[in-house]
Amino acid sequence: MKKLKKAFTLLEMLVVIGIIAILVALSASSYSTAQRKARDAKRKSDLKTIQNAFEQYYSICNFNYPNSVPNGASKLTATVANCSSLSADVDLITMPSDPLGGNYQCGATCDPTGYTICPRDIVSGKYLETEDCNSTNKSCCVTNQQ
Repeated sequence: MKKLKKAFTLLEMLVVIGIIAILVALSASSYSTAQRKARDAKRKSDLKTIQNAFEQYYSICNFNYPNSVPNGASKLTATVANCSSLSADVDLITMPSDPLGGNYQCGATCDPTGYTICPRDIVSGKYLETEDCNSTNKSCCVTNQQ
């Protein structure tokens, strides 16, 4: 009797390669979605930190907000010239930059009476990558609390 060699057929090999390709494609798309969600979470956290710094500024600077949002890596400083209650300048925050680069920006207002701060416009009026937050629905922006 002839002994038959046991091996995989070409069809079995193609099926296995096809299954592996499908799994790789699914995991790659899942990974990119996770990255976008992580960047959005960072944006929201940064905005909350900026809001807290603006509220601190308000409480120590004669109930006035800063006139603008400093650029990324710049500091928001309460100065003796702006805040009569201070005896020395106080750095409140080093402004974070957007995870994709760029700076956070004033929305509708940024003056001593109030502010609206938003992430930079990522793609034609859209502020976040994974949520519906655009130029008309600014739910991702922070505003003054007073």
